Amino acid sequence: MKLIKILKVAVIPVLTVFSFLSTSNTALADYLTSNGAGGEYRYELWSSDNNDYYLKIWSNEASPESGSYSTTPHFPSSREALIYFDCNYGGQNLPECPR
Repeated sequence: MKLIKILKVAVIPVLTVFSFLSTSNTALADYLTSNGAGGEYRYELWSSDNNDYYLKIWSNEASPESGSYSTTPHFPSSREALIYFDCNYGGQNLPECPR
């Protein structure tokens, strides 16, 4: 009888803590947020579970399924990612573009 009480008091909390710890190691997923084009390029804007954004960029002639795309560094907002595309690929001359 004491063994059952010890198991309930000791083992169940330990297993519960282990369960919470292992849940925090779940893989992060990426989500397609939007897509578009500018200049001679097309893009897909992706977001991650950890709230950052990146772009996959193709030339207009390439197929997205071909795997011949460039991936940008991560950005803290979708706005910054799209400004990066417009300034570096879309041929835009925005005030936000570095000179």
